[in-house]
Amino acid sequence: MAQGSDLNFKGRKTSEKISENVHIFANDPSLAFFRVQEHIRKVLPAILEKRTEVLSLQSNLQGHCFDMEYGVQALKSIEKSENTFYNIQEIMKTSIFLKQQLKYEESRKKTKKDSIKNSVYKRFSAHLALDLPDLSDFSGVMRDTTQRMETIIATGQARQDSSTAQPNSVEFQRSHTTLH
Repeated sequence: MAQGSDLNFKGRKTSEKISENVHIFANDPSLAFFRVQEHIRKVLPAILEKRTEVLSLQSNLQGHCFDMEYGVQALKSIEKSENTFYNIQEIMKTSIFLKQQLKYEESRKKTKKDSIKNSVYKRFSAHLALDLPDLSDFSGVMRDTTQRMETIIATGQARQDSSTAQPNSVEFQRSHTTLH
């Protein structure tokens, strides 16, 4: 019997071990899946947050790339417009020069008009020793008279130039000498 009880004991022990191994093999995958599920529950929110952050950074990076490409295209177009800026600069130089010429001509005409108005009077009045009264209300009449005299002198000069061989023509000459 000792052998039977020993055999019975070994059979029970072996069957318990087999039963335990079957139970472990049967429950081990479900335990593994439980551990995987537990891990996913802990890590998934952090992964989703990082994924959202990466997508946002990708969107920003793509926007910056578009901006950089636009800037490069703008620089290339500026390089191509160098000739246009040179033309603009030349036109500005020309316009400044022409403006200076116009200003000079205007000042020259102004001084010429002043000298024409004053030259006849200055030459004539330089030789007068009379003190004339103030005749400011006669200035318009004197201007008209001066213009008439200059017109007569100019037409006389023109007649002399155009018909130098005409006899009995009236000739007026302007004196180029100043009496002192």
